[in-house]
Parts: sequence; C-alpha cells; structure tokens
Amino acid sequence: MYYWMTGVMTNNIEKEIEIAKAKVAELEGFLKNQSKLAQLPFDFGYADLKSFIKALKRAVGAKPAKAAKAPKAKRGKRTRITPEIKEAVKAAVVAGKTGADIAKEFGISLPSVQNIKKAFGLVKARA
Repeated sequence: MYYWMTGVMTNNIEKEIEIAKAKVAELEGFLKNQSKLAQLPFDFGYADLKSFIKALKRAVGAKPAKAAKAPKAKRGKRTRITPEIKEAVKAAVVAGKTGADIAKEFGISLPSVQNIKKAFGLVKARA
C-alpha cells in the first residue's frame, strides 16, 4: 500500500483532491446565493414568495406588451373590364395567346380572362 501512495499515484490523488475542493467551494457559493435569493421577498417586506411574485407581476404588468402590427399593404387599383378590353381579350385569344399572357398584357386576373372567354364561347366544354 505504501508503494501505491508514492510517486505518480500521489500526484493524481492530490489533483483529484484539489478538483473536489474546487467543486465544494462552487457548491457552497451556490448555496449561499440560493439563500440570498430565498431571502429576497422578506428583505422587501413580503410575508411569502407567492405574494412577492404577485407584486412583481403587477409591477411589470400581467400581460406582455403586444408587438406593433405591420401596416397593411395597399392593394392595386382594380382594373375596370370595359367592352373594349373584352374585345381586345377576344382578339388575343383568337390570335393564340395564352391566358396568363393576356392577363399580364391587360392588367386583369386570369379568372377574368377565363370569364371573358366563357362569355364569348371560346372555352372548350368539359367532356
């Protein structure tokens, strides 16, 4: 046993003891801070932790502040579909343009193009 306690083994044990002492000191500091934290409500004159927490919530406000809403994006002005536009759409359909191209060209929606095509009888019937 004497051989075990001498030389290299002794240095390792000393290092382990130092590490253990550091951990003990850290835990003692933690306990000291815990007791300070537990004493906090009484330092401010409250009878218990629950009433102290209630007072803190009242001081801060029970509900968190709402974030400001982003302004709504403005919509574009709606295009009036005049008889002239309808005739131009009809001519574009007859010329072989796609519905998406026609919608972009005249500034109207694709469903509006479909409705105009339907009104002129340019839509194929479903089978």
